[in-house]
Amino acid sequence: MTAQIADVLIAGNDRMQLFTNPLEMFFEKMGTRPDFTLPSTANWRGYVATWDLTDGRLYLRSISGRLKDTTACSVASIFPGFPDRVFAHWFSGELRVPIGRVLSYMHMGYGSQYEAYRLVKIHLGVVTADQAMSNDEYQNRDVV
Repeated sequence: MTAQIADVLIAGNDRMQLFTNPLEMFFEKMGTRPDFTLPSTANWRGYVATWDLTDGRLYLRSISGRLKDTTACSVASIFPGFPDRVFAHWFSGELRVPIGRVLSYMHMGYGSQYEAYRLVKIHLGVVTADQAMSNDEYQNRDVV
């Protein structure tokens, strides 16, 4: 598998790569997934989603991708009635944001290692913890 294009996370004035794909959890819970065109081997999921953290909540702001019928995909096409953004109430998990330079490149998924990480724990769309840690701390942490 090729290294993957990351989703985007916006928090305040910061625009960051997001090495977690919260929209996939929505598709799993719904039991269906749109038939996206795969633009390249660097984007196996077929889209790039932009998320924002506002007032301690995770929102899906936009989706960039095309469906196999050549229709452009958007937040409104996946979530009718929500043209601008949608609260990610379906997502519980950890958002992983790489910080700094690449220490070790891996040509697979989000496997490259970075100087540091920001980890944001989310429960049903609400932030429950937010911490930054060095690569060493990240590699040696206890995963629950």
